[in-house]
Amino acid sequence: MNPLFHELFQTARLLTNEVNLNLKKHDLYASQWTVIFCIYKHKQMSLTQIWKYLNVEAPTITRTVYRLVELGWVEIRPGKDRREKLVSLSEQALQNFPEVEETVLEFEERMVANLTKEEQALLISLLEKIK
Repeated sequence: MNPLFHELFQTARLLTNEVNLNLKKHDLYASQWTVIFCIYKHKQMSLTQIWKYLNVEAPTITRTVYRLVELGWVEIRPGKDRREKLVSLSEQALQNFPEVEETVLEFEERMVANLTKEEQALLISLLEKIK
């Protein structure tokens, strides 16, 4: 295995585990936060738009979204046709969003504390080249 990919995979796992620990106080996981943030950013999205945007399998997104419905974070409405489901944040989510976002931002700041702004920009640039 190319050592670069090993390091990327290990770092991704570490980041996911650490953000999960930080989100635990909000009873959320990284995968759920990703969906919440995505919907917040776009205001309203169909299930299809979410899984395509996040590059995640459709059944995984469907399960995550319906779990978020149970938890009171999102609401689902019918779309233009009976197959389309439109997802938006609930009032509860909009009220709680700033607190959760602050938790995530504090986590992110701790994770990049040893990198200069220039190093962060370089890392982003290098990762984009891999895409």
